[in-house]
Amino acid sequence: MALSRSLYRLYERRLSASLPTASLPRHIGVIMDGHRRFAREEGGEYRTSYQAGMAKFEELLTWCAELGIRAVTVWVLSTENLRRPTDELEPYFDVLSRLFERLPTQAHRLGFSLAVSGSLDLLPPTLAQAAKEAVDRTASVNDPSMVVNIALCYGGRQEIVDACRSLVADLADHGVAADDIAERIDAQGIAKNLYAADLPDIDLVIRTSGESRLSGFLLWQSAFAEFAFVDPYWPAFRRIDLLRALRDFTRRERRFGA
Repeated sequence: MALSRSLYRLYERRLSASLPTASLPRHIGVIMDGHRRFAREEGGEYRTSYQAGMAKFEELLTWCAELGIRAVTVWVLSTENLRRPTDELEPYFDVLSRLFERLPTQAHRLGFSLAVSGSLDLLPPTLAQAAKEAVDRTASVNDPSMVVNIALCYGGRQEIVDACRSLVADLADHGVAADDIAERIDAQGIAKNLYAADLPDIDLVIRTSGESRLSGFLLWQSAFAEFAFVDPYWPAFRRIDLLRALRDFTRRERRFGA
């Protein structure tokens, strides 16, 4: 067993060292899928799986900071997830609130700024407040080297709808006549009104648990992204899984078109 772990660590170090830094993605999107299936297979409670998943998320931030990734967007809760039974949601809400309590410490340690994207008004007030306070407490990070964007109560279609509404409202506020507004709506204007408009488009999307779909994640921003669908459930995701996804990304010839 000890020999196996040593060989694993050696392989991981070699893989990490072989990654061409200049070819790494600027912005990674992660769909953390498989908490409940992990719990069922491990014979544990959902809360335990959620806690393991958020601990893994904090590990991911360390890995990305070490690799020099500039931006990470992680989907922790979709608007569709709110339809789940209360006995599944309440422990997750509690685990997320505790995550937001810890993140400012992580932000100052690793040097990242924090953003939260989604319909926070649909969340329990305690969770929404915890998210807002975490963002406020990380605003003092000097010269952050990474942006961490948490997609919380997020839906890709709703984001585009909200961006269009915001753009139309802005045009009207600037005196554009109603008959002329349609002509002033373009891709650049919509992009400027997305939830995290300052972030670059997604370069690589990683989804765990073996599912091969986006489920509405960053539909606009991932138009030209590469995708990595990996088998482990999120709580079991390893640094080697990230490194392999990055290795495959650096080997692809990206085509920004059809």
